[in-house]
Amino acid sequence: MMALRRDAKWWGWGDPAVEPALDAEALGVLQERIGEMEPWPLARALGDIELPAAEALPRALVEAVGEANVFTSTEDRLRHSVGRGYVDLARLRNADLENAPDAVVMPADAEALRRAIDACAAEGIAIVPFGGGTSVVGGVEPLRGSHGRVISLDLAALREVSVDRRSLTARLGAGLRGPEAEAALARQGLTLGHFPQSFEYATIGGFAATRSAGQASSGYGRFDALVSSVRLQAPAGDLRTLETPHTAAGPALRELVVGSEGVLGVIPDVTVRVRPAPTARRYEAWMAESFDAGAEIVRGLAQGPGLPQVIRVSDEEETEGTLALSGPRGLGGRLFDGYLGARRRRGGALMIVGFEGDEESVARGRALSVRALRQGGAAYLGQAAGRAWEHGRYQGPYLRDTLMGMGAMVETLETSHAWSRFGELHAAVGDAIRNSLAAQATPGLVFCHLSHAYADGASLYFTFISRARRGAEIEQWAAVKRAACEAIVAHGGTITHHHAVGRDHAPYMEAEVGEVGLDVIRAAKERLDPSGIMNPGKLLPA
Repeated sequence: MMALRRDAKWWGWGDPAVEPALDAEALGVLQERIGEMEPWPLARALGDIELPAAEALPRALVEAVGEANVFTSTEDRLRHSVGRGYVDLARLRNADLENAPDAVVMPADAEALRRAIDACAAEGIAIVPFGGGTSVVGGVEPLRGSHGRVISLDLAALREVSVDRRSLTARLGAGLRGPEAEAALARQGLTLGHFPQSFEYATIGGFAATRSAGQASSGYGRFDALVSSVRLQAPAGDLRTLETPHTAAGPALRELVVGSEGVLGVIPDVTVRVRPAPTARRYEAWMAESFDAGAEIVRGLAQGPGLPQVIRVSDEEETEGTLALSGPRGLGGRLFDGYLGARRRRGGALMIVGFEGDEESVARGRALSVRALRQGGAAYLGQAAGRAWEHGRYQGPYLRDTLMGMGAMVETLETSHAWSRFGELHAAVGDAIRNSLAAQATPGLVFCHLSHAYADGASLYFTFISRARRGAEIEQWAAVKRAACEAIVAHGGTITHHHAVGRDHAPYMEAEVGEVGLDVIRAAKERLDPSGIMNPGKLLPA
């Protein structure tokens, strides 16, 4: 029997021992740009938070998984009440939780999972699949829909690891966290190469359900590209695709399941493509003349000799903000400024470039990239800044906790577009965010970077920071989010490149796939989940 995981902050992100602080210079920049903030402490201690009253579960469901695998404590229900988006954390910080599961159910294996789904279907109990709980778009909020009861179905016990070394594939259980899967593969000299910012706590099942993209996806591929076959346990029965590299047998059911966000059924495991673990890594920083110039370098690499494993370009405001908030200080800062000055850089766009593989492939890939970077006018900043990014690649959510405690609104959103409209989308979404913040008298910092690139286009990842409107934090967020999403839709971008749809983006799905597309998804749901118990209120607009 496994216990539910309680190793992360109940009110924020990740390891409770990690609490990043801002130095005086960074605090000065924030005060200058967004104004004085009112501290935002936790409204209540964990033991003092009240949740909606829980409905009792039927005996059939308890017997399906075993009484020891049903959890009803306030802490366990609270930890499964929200994900880790800004709205979720604001509700936790304000002790204002309007939804909570009646219980958390953790099946011990796929057979128990099947029994649990059958029992819930028979009793009309809504099911919200739960992996790492890291959704930032409301994907794990326990909405009941038309049902009287709802459970959070925690998949942490599904931890299978089965490697086919000859085929370079591995079957991985949905409950494995990113580091756990990588550690198991590393013991056989392999890697999956999937490292999203949520890597430390997100799970294999979550990666599959949300079409996740990792920070090294330019080299290793997005998670959907890594999936060789997938299994779905739906109320109507089980669906499994063949473990084959390719098939021409009709529409790809694998693609139907990957990205389905729990609305069709539960993914207990996936078979993924793996590769030998890298023996060499090199991360370095460059400074492009501008964001547009950096994006052009990336486009040339994507359409020409090939991309490094990691390629990121921060726009001018993010570059300036990154250096101001966490850049080199003291003598190191003066030397860094002098280095840029010698190369006639007093601004520009910071680029992070990372290479992984064996020594020969790293050297070959770097030679091709360096040629393109220099031809594009970028200046080399060295490996120190690249290593700093690598070592801090998962720290962003921790810093968000610090800033929220100070009284800031901190949120991220992402999209993508073809190269021909990439610059247009960047400008439109950035302006929409700035204008919405200004209209609420909370001007802020609006950062953006290119983080995933393809031959035909690239992603844009926005971060905005402003003073929170105390007492109206969620209304403030909703106005900015709506403005940004409307700008994305108006300019033909995708409503989500890798955060998924969840609750937050569901209203924009018709713009994404069209009315007929929605009908197709609804038809699949009606066939696989005829009573509508699977993750109500997500993916599909109401």
